[in-house]
Amino acid sequence: MRFRSGGRLHARFEFGELHVVSLRDGYVDMPPTRLRGENGRALDEVPSGVPLADGNLRLSVNAFFIGDGTRSVLVDTGASNAYHDTMGSIYDAFDEAGLDRGEVTDVAITHRHVDHVGGLIAPDGSEAFPSLERVWIGAGDASVFTDRLEPLRDRVVPITGPAAITDWVTAVPTPGHTPGHTIYDVRSNAGHLLVWGDTVHVPSLQFEQPWVTWEFDGDQSQARLARAALLEQLVQPGYFVAGAHLDSPGIARVTRAVAGYQAQPIS
Repeated sequence: MRFRSGGRLHARFEFGELHVVSLRDGYVDMPPTRLRGENGRALDEVPSGVPLADGNLRLSVNAFFIGDGTRSVLVDTGASNAYHDTMGSIYDAFDEAGLDRGEVTDVAITHRHVDHVGGLIAPDGSEAFPSLERVWIGAGDASVFTDRLEPLRDRVVPITGPAAITDWVTAVPTPGHTPGHTIYDVRSNAGHLLVWGDTVHVPSLQFEQPWVTWEFDGDQSQARLARAALLEQLVQPGYFVAGAHLDSPGIARVTRAVAGYQAQPIS
């Protein structure tokens, strides 16, 4: 994985024969009380190494465009104008990166929450990706396609098990955060890039202490087990991670640490 170029809202990487573009949708601030210990209760205190912004945890919101020069897949879409006003920059990120939204035919959604799926609809109510043919999402989360997302329902492909999206992207269900939470395994001759959604919310804490969960994990035990399995996979040679809430641009290598794991950003 090699960083090639970047700007305020994007970063471009070379990943073997593939190109990967991180697109920054913005950020969302959340209270530290969202963090949960093994007992399911809020942490008594946030470790001193976890940075706060005006007393809140600041979560980056990223999406990832992956292509081979012929076909491309966009993983997650940001929030558009459906959530906090600190988000919705993905369309500007496309422009800054020189990408054409009209070329996107496949969008792969990690899970149903609005900061991952809301960007399918632009602020003016139009479809953000006019050539969209398929929206991939875990079957347990497919019910999100109502109301403003209703026009896309006939293009939804529910994922019930490992599923090939392209020759180089496979969807892998990882329920826990939501019933349909899914990661995407991107393979090139340089290795594997695991693109995840809400496996890790607070990278400064949850790599070192992966047992810490999140208030909005629908099944905290299952989410903890899914994170542990993915982290063990990521320490293998040739593996990288792209995370929706890792600090922008959100692409890193994971290694073991004295306590838990550590993420080494690729930048």
